[in-house]
Amino acid sequence: MGGHHSHGPRHAAPGESRTPLVAWLVIVPIALLTLGAMAWLWPSDDAVPDQQQSSAEQYEGSVTSVQREECTEQLEDDVNGCGSAVVRLDQVVDGERDVTVPLPNGAGAPEVADGDDVVLVAIDSPDGQTYTIVDHQRGRGLWVLVAAFSLALVAFGRWRGLMALAGLGVTFGLLLLFVVPAILAGEPPLLVAIVGSAAVMLTVLYLTHGPALSTTVALLGTLASLTLTGLLSWLAVAGLHLTGITDDISGSVAMSQGVDTRGLLLAGIVIGSLGVLDDVTITQSATVTELARANPSYGARQLYRAASRVGRAHIASVVNTIILAYAGSSLPLLILIVAADDSLGNVLTDQVIAQEIVRSAVATIGLIAAVPITTGLAALGFRRRQPAPRPD
Repeated sequence: MGGHHSHGPRHAAPGESRTPLVAWLVIVPIALLTLGAMAWLWPSDDAVPDQQQSSAEQYEGSVTSVQREECTEQLEDDVNGCGSAVVRLDQVVDGERDVTVPLPNGAGAPEVADGDDVVLVAIDSPDGQTYTIVDHQRGRGLWVLVAAFSLALVAFGRWRGLMALAGLGVTFGLLLLFVVPAILAGEPPLLVAIVGSAAVMLTVLYLTHGPALSTTVALLGTLASLTLTGLLSWLAVAGLHLTGITDDISGSVAMSQGVDTRGLLLAGIVIGSLGVLDDVTITQSATVTELARANPSYGARQLYRAASRVGRAHIASVVNTIILAYAGSSLPLLILIVAADDSLGNVLTDQVIAQEIVRSAVATIGLIAAVPITTGLAALGFRRRQPAPRPD
């Protein structure tokens, strides 16, 4: 140990293995195909429809005073009661800086008090321009929350956390600059989602985890599982005759933007599955890496069996996470369904619930497939290698 001299060829630890040539022969064509597809699908400026301007202009301001008064009749959705508020606008509008507005009431109306930063809309009426408080300003609070999130991630993950932030920026950039504009331009949403997801994986996984063999294995496992997820979601949506229109928002997107809502549903399933898929594949690949490092004598079969046991436990918890995430986002809908006291059969076969069942079931099948695919590829990549014979 004193001189640190090696008397034979040094073999890299399994966890330090670089991506072999055969893996690059698979990854590079996939990357080139993804870039070509993005160039083909990339929307031109004139392909994206012009944004429809709202008839009501928005302004920001601060509540300087609130005058409450007794209501002459009972309000159905009482939030602030009767009265008015004086709001100082952040900019002078038509020579006015302070405007008096009625206190907002109704479902979803913001609760206002002195000093609140609010958002108003101005509507032209026969009596002139009138203002209404529609929301609170949240920009400053959101920036504070994002800063706290970033600091916590970098403080714990250090360089890896910084790379994770960069990967998050790439993900949002691809979604906002490619996926959404391409769908608005009339490109097939499912194809756009698959190409965009491949671009996210190729960029973010290597950016976050480096060009190691474990990252390449996770990438291949994610691509295979995501392809299976897209195929299964297409079969399920077509077989169950789902339209993708289940609420006012999806209906508005279809009518105002002309987007194929069935394709949009498929795209949502693919993109939503991606985040959980790469979590599973990275975990499985890293598990095989550590097993190979701790037990250099293990062959491919032993690595596969040991890592599969970890994968089964991981899947059991992740599936519950997926169901709870969908249930949490659909909680208002679940409350309405239970309140309606309808039969279980009618509830489950309703398009709104059937759509969420398809999301959960297809995502789960993709996750289950990701474990053996990724574990098998990693076990082959990190299997025991016999050292080269020493020269005499």
